Amino acid sequence: MLATDLAQEILQLKKERRAILLAHHYQEPEIQELADAIGDSLELARKAREFEGEVIAFCGVWFMAETAKILNPDRIVVVPDREAGCSLVDACPVEELRAFKRRHPEYAIVAYVNTSAEVKAEADILCTSRNAVAVVNSIPPERPILFVPDRNLGLYVKRVTGRENMKVWQGACIVHATFTARRLAQAKQEHPEALVAAHPESPPETLAMADFIGSTSAIIKWCVDHPGQEFIVVTESGVLYSLQRLAPHKRFYFIQNELCNCSECPFMKKNTLEKLRDCLLRLEPRVELPEDVMKRALVPLERMLAIR
Repeated sequence: MLATDLAQEILQLKKERRAILLAHHYQEPEIQELADAIGDSLELARKAREFEGEVIAFCGVWFMAETAKILNPDRIVVVPDREAGCSLVDACPVEELRAFKRRHPEYAIVAYVNTSAEVKAEADILCTSRNAVAVVNSIPPERPILFVPDRNLGLYVKRVTGRENMKVWQGACIVHATFTARRLAQAKQEHPEALVAAHPESPPETLAMADFIGSTSAIIKWCVDHPGQEFIVVTESGVLYSLQRLAPHKRFYFIQNELCNCSECPFMKKNTLEKLRDCLLRLEPRVELPEDVMKRALVPLERMLAIR
């Protein structure tokens, strides 16, 4: 089937299901072209609440769809591929977090949205890469903090906020953690006029070489608004769709990570037009969460959304 035929079928199913299609910046361009909203985790979490309809088709990874379900417990939330997971989710099993809380009840738990619904339910407040600094600063300075699960984002936030009483979980994104300073230095040598925009999930030595550090959407905005004409973008290469759409006259370069010699998240790329069509047709795979988990996870999620 041609991509154009698939796209028309998806749009028709979306209309019949009264569905909204949300797509993360890391999705394939053909999926982003069909989306009602494209964004990072924070933008899509907010967008999930704002539409009138019955079905949310979330083109991202599973934890993002769980977040949409927590915010929309009475709506059907589906994803194209149930196996679209996340290394950060896997790095923070809820049993280990509960054990830490039993040993250290005095700690405030700040959980990155890249966590399971069960981990979110154990947190005091959630954060995204865009608002992590503001979230940590909202906690009284005398209270110790455990930041889970991304060590690179946690170390970045700890440095920016100066919170010495902050422990950092030792998880990592399998994509960003392998954007090494060596690879970035090579890219800078190849493109000496280019400015560097990096995601804070990248290693500290890589971030030290950046001209700008920010979330996916913040990187896009900075590159588009900046007068510079060339940029090395240290994040997943799916952002190229938005960058080229918003600034077609500029040049964007991506560095290869050390694992696959690419700049792609293998989990994000599991979603395809065919799988999107099928999930709208069958309303499967469907996100289902225990009611008590959703209620408890909603509390730290609402606390995060209240911070601007």
